[in-house]
Amino acid sequence: MNFSLDSIKNSVQKFLDDHLSKISAETLEWLSIIVVHCATVPTLLAMMTGLSDHTPGLDIVMFIWGGLVLMFIRAIILKNGLNIVTNGFGFIAQAVIMAFILFR
Repeated sequence: MNFSLDSIKNSVQKFLDDHLSKISAETLEWLSIIVVHCATVPTLLAMMTGLSDHTPGLDIVMFIWGGLVLMFIRAIILKNGLNIVTNGFGFIAQAVIMAFILFR
């Protein structure tokens, strides 16, 4: 196997040109779902552990969950498995946290 530095450089450059924008776009989309899910988590965890008795505003929670449901439906329509799993896990995690708060 005789690889020249130019052929390696060209291969890496071709890979980055072909895949970098897709990798970045999907990574940003995935991270945005996680950040939106985490918007209410600190308040819910503080309530669950007894550090606070203040709930997040209902309007904030409704808008966040509404947006997440719309993104979940979009992921189902596009058959985007990563977003389906990420959103599904986020919904389950938040529901469990809220159940612990409600039934403690």
